[in-house]
Amino acid sequence: MGAAGQGLSEDEVRGIREALAAGRKPKVVFTAAAGQIAGQLGQVVGLTDPAESDEFVVVRFGRDELPFSPTDVAVAPRGAGRRPVESKPEPEPVEPAVVEPEFVLDRVPQQRGDEVPRREEQSRGEEPRVEAVESKVEAKPARRAVKAAKPKGPAGLTVTLAYAEGEWTVAAQQGGKVLAKPYVLKPAEALRMVALVDVPGVHEAVEQILAAERSEAERQAEKLRAELAEIEARLAELREAG
Repeated sequence: MGAAGQGLSEDEVRGIREALAAGRKPKVVFTAAAGQIAGQLGQVVGLTDPAESDEFVVVRFGRDELPFSPTDVAVAPRGAGRRPVESKPEPEPVEPAVVEPEFVLDRVPQQRGDEVPRREEQSRGEEPRVEAVESKVEAKPARRAVKAAKPKGPAGLTVTLAYAEGEWTVAAQQGGKVLAKPYVLKPAEALRMVALVDVPGVHEAVEQILAAERSEAERQAEKLRAELAEIEARLAELREAG
């Protein structure tokens, strides 16, 4: 089995072709050559003709089926992609709603000096006096906990415009899903895309790149004109000599 960074070998490609013929869909892992999706898992759903394109390994990644080259993927190790059994979390205790108000009873303490006259009244045969005890009742409203649900937003979208080795490329990705692999753009198309971004530093960098490409193209054109002039002069000499 090849290492994850080396891609598929010819024997592994042959084994995948036999597995597809048997009705299986082998699992593969994306290598560093695949870019931002390196380390993700996919399933091979088909192999096209390698003579027509280097990207003949068709891999299902999420809901998409995209072609990749053998260097972009490697055979996934055994047990990859299996999820451990997760225990269900216990439900959080719900605080019962209080329907009736809570009451607090405050009693006014009696003075100790009142006990002596009462005893004297009892000794004289008089009926004891009954004093009213003042009480206070306070009602507290029931508390209810309210949890606001947070809506889940869509995955982030990334569009990358790059320039390297004389070519402009653009790519798009949403979360871990590749929407568009890098493909080549014309300089005029890249300039129109950069014009949508109101950042002076980006505009200056693009203008410098285009100016350098224009200067190089003019230099090569002058060189070709000079070579063509020499060839025409040589051809004229040969005609005169003939």
